[in-house]
Amino acid sequence: MSVVFMTCFPAVCKVESVMLEMQDPKTGVKSQPQRLVSTTIPHAITGEDIVAWLTNCYSIGAEEAWALGTMLVAFGYIYPLQDHKRLVIKPDASLYRFQTPYFWPAQQWPVEDTDYAIYLAKRNIRKRGVLALYEQVQYNSLHKWMNHKWDFIVMQAKEQYRLTDCVPVLGKFDCFVYVCVQGGEGEEKAGSRGMIFTQQSIMRPRVKSSVSIGALVKYSVTYNKHDPFLAPCLPSNPWVTDDVTYWFLNMANVGIPTKMRVERWTFSFGELLSDPRGRDDFRLFLKKEFSGENLAFWEACEDLKWGTAATMNDKAQQVYKTFLTRGAPRWINIDGKTMEVTVKGLKHPHRYVLDAAQTHIFMLMKKDSFGRYLKSPVFKDTQKRAICPDQHMFRKRRPSISPIIVRQLEQEERARMATSGPVDITQVMSKLSNKGKEVKLSPEVQ
Repeated sequence: MSVVFMTCFPAVCKVESVMLEMQDPKTGVKSQPQRLVSTTIPHAITGEDIVAWLTNCYSIGAEEAWALGTMLVAFGYIYPLQDHKRLVIKPDASLYRFQTPYFWPAQQWPVEDTDYAIYLAKRNIRKRGVLALYEQVQYNSLHKWMNHKWDFIVMQAKEQYRLTDCVPVLGKFDCFVYVCVQGGEGEEKAGSRGMIFTQQSIMRPRVKSSVSIGALVKYSVTYNKHDPFLAPCLPSNPWVTDDVTYWFLNMANVGIPTKMRVERWTFSFGELLSDPRGRDDFRLFLKKEFSGENLAFWEACEDLKWGTAATMNDKAQQVYKTFLTRGAPRWINIDGKTMEVTVKGLKHPHRYVLDAAQTHIFMLMKKDSFGRYLKSPVFKDTQKRAICPDQHMFRKRRPSISPIIVRQLEQEERARMATSGPVDITQVMSKLSNKGKEVKLSPEVQ
């Protein structure tokens, strides 16, 4: 197999240069999210787009373009998302994706038991435990040999199965051929840390730079008016002007909030819960909908998470009796699996024992209650009563009298007193004070 691969290596390099052109962001085949039944598949391409691109780029006929596309699918450079067993290009709306370059034949990666173990674990998930006899034998052997990192293998298999990505095509060149190595009883094959880290990095989902920059720009535009470095502090900055009105208007539980503060609540559900005044407003809305126990449970979990260690056990048991146990006075609705994990963790409570249940309730309020709250009369009334403070226009302070002028006035008064008779010192000092006030430093002072 190695001799065959080395003979075909120049042809493989040419094919992979074609793949690089096809994936060019500007001139390549355009990929976009495609709807498949009830799921959305990102970066998907259609068979007709592939055939059309090959026809236009290389000025060949449709049949030749179809044959070339089928070859790319057969060798694993492109894989179908709907019919995995038919490795052909369908010139219609069938969905395909580009194979990860890590699995390209030219990489010549050495055979790894971990790759084959992940492949078998993924097949086991897809087939629901019904594997072929030889696959079951290899699956059991690998499970025994690699028991020390089997959790990692199952996690990678689940992630690949969920994303329907990186489908290895077995039997194509050495990098996809699994060599069965017989070992004695109790023999283990330990993978290096570097290989595990590399595989984790490869399987980690990536985001295009354009998408990341777009999200950053959107965030900057959204929070532009709320950035203290870019927007003024209304009505005035208390650290510069000694006017504390801003602090009074933005107290934690102020009666009437400002419009900018209310506007932040609409940015995200996290912004609403992070503001005590917004949380009070949301609590009033939930009370009218008879679902205030959800927010109360979330707050109890936060109190447990950030409270003192001495009261941790008592608080955990109190939360369980109030919200989770059967017939609880403020019972909350969570799924059975989350309840099982939570109850099991409460046997040895810690700060984060309620994280699973708290996340479940948070997502429930975010997806359901938050949207209805923004459309409710409670929020609209708060938004209507919110105030927008005007910027304070402070006048320039009158500067004090220059010490040089005061000294000159004192010298003049002493010279006049020396040439005259005895006078009342109180009257002299009052005259000096009056003259100092009448001195004009500049037109701006008046």
